[in-house]
Parts: sequence; structure tokens; C-alpha cells
Amino acid sequence: MSVIALFSATYCGAEAIAARLVAETGRTLYTDDDLVARAATLSGLPTEQLQRCFALEPSVFNPFTRERERCLAWLKLALAERCRDTDWVLHGFSSHLLPPSIDHVLHVCLIADAAHRIAAAGGDKKGMRAKALRRIEAEDRLRAAWVRSIKGEDDPWAASLYDMVVPTHTLDGDRAVALITKGLAAEAVQPTDPSRRAAADFLKAARIETGLAAMGHAVGVSVAGGAVALHIDRPVLMRERLEAELKEALATMNIQEPITFTVAPTANGGDAYRRYDADRPSKVLLVDDEREFVQTLSERLGMRDIGSAVAFDGESALEMVAREAPEVMLLDLQMPGIDGMEVLKRVKATHPEIEVVILTGHGTDSHRQECLRLGAFAYLEKPVDIEVLSDTLKQANERMRRNLENK
Repeated sequence: MSVIALFSATYCGAEAIAARLVAETGRTLYTDDDLVARAATLSGLPTEQLQRCFALEPSVFNPFTRERERCLAWLKLALAERCRDTDWVLHGFSSHLLPPSIDHVLHVCLIADAAHRIAAAGGDKKGMRAKALRRIEAEDRLRAAWVRSIKGEDDPWAASLYDMVVPTHTLDGDRAVALITKGLAAEAVQPTDPSRRAAADFLKAARIETGLAAMGHAVGVSVAGGAVALHIDRPVLMRERLEAELKEALATMNIQEPITFTVAPTANGGDAYRRYDADRPSKVLLVDDEREFVQTLSERLGMRDIGSAVAFDGESALEMVAREAPEVMLLDLQMPGIDGMEVLKRVKATHPEIEVVILTGHGTDSHRQECLRLGAFAYLEKPVDIEVLSDTLKQANERMRRNLENK
């Protein structure tokens, strides 16, 4: 039996078609939620963190944490485990994680024209068209970003990505299901020894990738023809040392196959490759209305392996706290709008686990006492020695992690 992999637009009847395919073919349905649940069990990571892989944009801290890449590794492992069977229907974003080398997969895209989707979203009701259209456009942007990140294709509905594209506005449910089940009989999607080996290679690659991820390495892995290929998507400063480190890590996993490396050229720009270290501050939010100062500070901290993002006012800082979950905050007191003292109060009320370090050039002894009373980890004054600041942020990060472990 072949696997059916469905990717769909919203408001085109995809859920009903998937349910009918399951009923008529006797297969089981596997969705993104199922994949996330299994990946959470395998990795111990929170489901919310894994689900963020499907978000429009990765976390602003991702350049340091490589959270998205490491979560994707666990999602691929959960999917690769499932690929040992062939009697299932996969529906969702995760259909694009299946490698093209697994031939016994019928890739189907379900889509409908704008008029059909707007009506299905309630846009045919008075005054609801614009709202329905905005909702559809937002969902389409989400799918486009996902397909671009996984396949490098700007058009999520491009025919080249699928074995068939099914327009559900011209085909009712009966005909859509009939067309898909007919496609299952095609010789090109029948299981063969090579396609089964490709599924086994996918599983082995996923196990290696998650093993490296558990050691802090965000490295793409592929297995084919009895060889392991590691793909490093960033420039490497000391390549020989990194390759030796990765080979040593593979040896601990009892990987005996030949290993090849591909590394992104330096000309591609971007940050250099670094291993993620959970003990190193990598989610520090810098909040200061002096833009040049805080941007320069972020760069200087990055040179000391401290990952940070910046906000230029209290309102933006609070939005980022709600959205990005920083672990440590470096906070100025005097800012227009919501000042630093008020930000400190609100952060400690809603996210007490975040350690807050005050860095101000206009503080007083009463300010110091009040900040410490409200729960600030430390109170520093500008100008501050960069090494003192770095050490303080590391100590704040250590306390945050100890507190989480003791919960």
C-alpha cells in the first residue's frame, strides 16, 4: 500500500476529504497534531515549542538557540517512525517533511478558488467578506512561509511539488476521493525495495539528527547509499575542529558509515555556526530607547556567546515577553511611554521566572531599592564594564534555570 500525503489550503473541504479517504481505504489518519504529540514524547520538549515550527516566523532568539531546527529534527523522527508503515494518510504541513526519495507516497494538494474559499469562510454574509479574505490571506502566508523554508519554493501550490493538485471547487467530495484513490493504483507510487530502503534511511538520518540535536548541534542529516551526509547551513570558523567534534559525537551513536560534510559558504553571510549550550544565555531581551547603544551592546554580547534581541520601548518589550518568552531581560529605567519600573512590575507579575537586570544611567538609591524589592536580579549603572555585564547576565541565566529545575 502507498501513503497518501495531503497538503491543503483552508476552506476547501480538505478535512472531509481526508476523513472519507480514511473510511474508504481503511488507512489511519495522521495529522500535524499527532506528529507534535509523538515528537513531544520522544524529546521531552513542550508541545507549544514544537508547534512553533509551523509558525510564520521563527523566534527572534532562533539565531542563537536554533530551537526551530532542533524541534524540526524531532518532528522528522516522529514522522520517520511512522514511515515504517504504508497504511496511513498524512494530512498537514508535515507532508512536506517526507523526503522525495520515498517513492511510495502519493502527494496531493487540495485547493479551491478564492470565491469558493471566501464563501466557505463566511464571506458571503453581509459585511463579512473583508474579514474572511484577511483570514484566508493570513493562512496562505503561513503555508507559503512553511513551504519556502522546507522546499525552497515560493508558491505553496506549485504543481511540481505534488503528484496531483485537486481543485475542490470543481470536484465534489465523491469525485475528489475517486481521483485520489485512482492515483493510488499508479505504478509510480507502489512500494519497492528502493523506496523501502529510502524510508529506512530517513529513519536513520532522523535518529542521527536528533542525537546531534540533543548535544546542541543543529545539523541537517541525510543517509543514502550506505553513507551519512551532514549539512551545516552556516559558515564555520574552525571547520576541522567542528568536523572532529561531530565525528566524535557520531561515534558515541555507533555510526560506522562514511561521513561527508557540506558547509554553507562564508559568502552567504549570517552568523557563524555555533553549538547550542543550554547553560549559556541565549534568550536575553535588551530594552533601551537609545537605539545605537542597545544595538551595539547586542553585537558585543554576541561576541561573548550571549544571544539577545532588542526592544526600544516598554510597550514593545511587553509584547515580546508575551510572544517570545525571553529568559533574562536587561532593562533601562527611563524610557518614553511605559517606563522601566512599570515594565519590571508587569513582567514579574506575569512571568516571574524571567530574571531582570536593571541597567540605567539616571537611577537613584531609592530606585535601586525599589527595583530589588520588585524582584530585579541586579541593579547596574551606566557606563558598565562589558565583562561585568556579561557575568551578571550569566549569573541571572543560571538562577533562572535553577528555579525552573526546582519547580
